Amino acid sequence: MSLSTLLQIIAPIYKVAFMACITIGLIRFAWSTWKNLKKDWNHLQRLHQIPCHRCGFFTGEYNLKCTVHPYKALSEQAIGCMDYQPNK
Repeated sequence: MSLSTLLQIIAPIYKVAFMACITIGLIRFAWSTWKNLKKDWNHLQRLHQIPCHRCGFFTGEYNLKCTVHPYKALSEQAIGCMDYQPNK
């Protein structure tokens, strides 16, 4: 078997393998992107449950955000706050 015959047999195999690697890489990239977007969307939905900006005790000041729970204000710990009083 000559070298040119061997190259004619192997060349299509390399092309198929290269295309398979590219396809697998693109699928993994798309899957990873989808998983991260889904995780970030769920986290964003959780952050929108924080009621501090609608509370009567919320001051909006940098140093004292909440007069009742200054360390919990605007964090996930504030979800379900027992002292929440809606603004009037």
